Amino acid sequence: MDQSFMKERKILPLVLSMSLPMVISMAVNALYNIVDSYFVAKLSEEAMTALALVYPIQNLITAIGVGIGIGINAGIAYYLGAKKQTTANQIATQGIALSVLHGILLTVLCTAGLWKFLKGFSADLEVNLMAITYGNRVLLFSVVITLGITFEKIFQSVGKMKVSMFSMICGCLINILLDPLMIFGIGPFPAMGIAGAAYATGIGQTATLLIYLIFYFADPIPVKIQLKYLKPEKQVISRIYAVGIPATLNMALPSLLISSLNGILSGFSEKYVLVLGVYYKLQTFIYLSANGIIQGIRPLIGYNYGAGEKKRVEKIFRTALGLVLGVMAAGMLISWLIPGKLIGLFTVNEETIRIGITALHIISFGFIVSGVSVTCSGALEGLGKGTPSFCIALLRYVIVIIPAAFLFGKILGANGVWLAFPVAEALTAVFAIILYQR
Repeated sequence: MDQSFMKERKILPLVLSMSLPMVISMAVNALYNIVDSYFVAKLSEEAMTALALVYPIQNLITAIGVGIGIGINAGIAYYLGAKKQTTANQIATQGIALSVLHGILLTVLCTAGLWKFLKGFSADLEVNLMAITYGNRVLLFSVVITLGITFEKIFQSVGKMKVSMFSMICGCLINILLDPLMIFGIGPFPAMGIAGAAYATGIGQTATLLIYLIFYFADPIPVKIQLKYLKPEKQVISRIYAVGIPATLNMALPSLLISSLNGILSGFSEKYVLVLGVYYKLQTFIYLSANGIIQGIRPLIGYNYGAGEKKRVEKIFRTALGLVLGVMAAGMLISWLIPGKLIGLFTVNEETIRIGITALHIISFGFIVSGVSVTCSGALEGLGKGTPSFCIALLRYVIVIIPAAFLFGKILGANGVWLAFPVAEALTAVFAIILYQR
């Protein structure tokens, strides 16, 4: 199959054609996250708090899957651009094997450490038991998650964005449909409460993986996953991990951030922990278009870089940056126009809604400037520059925001924790521009 369209089509239409399917699929995924939380919130605030506590573990699993997937994605795109078909096939095949291994290890390690992790952030036995019920079931699908993400990145690397969109949408819609049935016991299903939410999530993820497999075998793509390419090659493994490990750390850092902020906020009230959990559900929806654009440009940058089209790479970057900044401006506007309605999706407690409105107002000041670091980081990953991308994320999620949240929290109370978000985004944006230009 000819992939030359990646270096021949006009840039803006090309970026949009690659990005829009991912924006749509991520919008549906974000909708699933909101609907899932909406139904769980109908059980109790304790159930929502339990989900918020388990979220960092879920994010860690997704981070490892997506991070290694990005390494696979960047490698395949680069070698296809450089006309090295065999190496692209090896990256796809060995990437699949690695994703299965990672999923097994994550299932064992996260399940074993879940209870101790939860006790570090909540002393409420009811909340912790709910979190264990949800977490143990969600973790059973770790291999499905990592394998599904790997197929997603393989299809994206060859420009098959619509397949990725269709597969993700189907999984999310199945999840949304099953949520109320399995949580509240509608139709043939018994009422399973928070455990039902976990099973619905896992079944949806399994459906997504199965659809990828059907497409792979029914509609040939430019890379082949075959046993003859399974023998480990140092060049291949190194290429995957050179981008994959920093990308994984990029994705995992929010888990460290959320856990740290949960620890700080729990000193004020568990309502603040709940608000932080709700915010991260909402920010997934706010950032989805930006992340969709980044997913669209990674293979474009990788392919053109491999083909030696460096001027075209720069034009793709500038086009994506303009689009991302526009998206984040819209996100800030929404956060100021209807914050109460957004928070009200997850709780009817007036005090919690009031806290959430204040949090959204303060945090959203950093949305627009965050588009700079998000775009620079994604472009660097597309170029195969995993370490610089990780440095941007490290500054954004750890070096600035956690100390700032602790310090501002001591001085200004809980609102100081929210203020740390825009401060971190502004400083990181400056650093990201300098690093990308170098």
